[in-house]
Amino acid sequence: MKLTFLGTGTSFGIPVVGCGCEVCSSNDPRDRRGRHAALLSWGDGGSVLVDTPPELRLQLLREGVDAIDAVWFTHVHADHLHGIDDLRIFSLRSRRSVPGFASMETQAVLTRRFDYIFDPSVRPDAGSSKPQIALHPLEPGQPVKLAGREFVPLELPHGSVTVLGFRVGGLGYVTDAKQLPPKTLTALEGVEVLVLNALWWGNPHPTHFNVEEALETAERLGAQKTFLTHLTHRVSHREMAERLPDRVFAAYDGLTVEIAERG
Repeated sequence: MKLTFLGTGTSFGIPVVGCGCEVCSSNDPRDRRGRHAALLSWGDGGSVLVDTPPELRLQLLREGVDAIDAVWFTHVHADHLHGIDDLRIFSLRSRRSVPGFASMETQAVLTRRFDYIFDPSVRPDAGSSKPQIALHPLEPGQPVKLAGREFVPLELPHGSVTVLGFRVGGLGYVTDAKQLPPKTLTALEGVEVLVLNALWWGNPHPTHFNVEEALETAERLGAQKTFLTHLTHRVSHREMAERLPDRVFAAYDGLTVEIAERG
């Protein structure tokens, strides 16, 4: 299984518009962070997209992605969702709906916010098209099959909304979390690779891990490797590389990680 980080930034992205800070003006390409997305792919050609941020088209072009089997929507915030129209090429090319997996809470917002996609009475004008997405419900702790693999949805409190991360094989994926409920911690036991959100050092945030909190969680779970994502312009890649402990790494856009599949 290969994990590709498509976007590793927060809702502003990096560079932030109008900001001339050290990170926003950095020449290190690892400091240029699009909004959150990831891609899981397997040797048999299966692939699952995680989230549809505003930069999705550019991220998919950069990685040469020309097909996906399914999309996992973590939650309803705009930086994770508002590139959804870029799924149109996949349904148009394959002539079938793209399976989209989301909680009922997220589905309710999707169908309201993007009614032109999900309302069958809304028909595109002649010569145009719209994404075809077939929604499937997710329930925390209830496994589902995507691309032939078993995914376990993981409940993550995030302010007024609930995020669904997941575990698939030896990978645990957590974004936009402030804490991990006991059932989620239990579900993540024994993961080999862990992905956690982390904004910055110090200054706790009400709905996200800061780096220190992410490190505490990583130590508790004891994965062989932990990758931090959803990073802000307050931290450079170089600083993270210098300060993070062994087995914890700052992810960056385009980073790929190989994860052995369990038999």
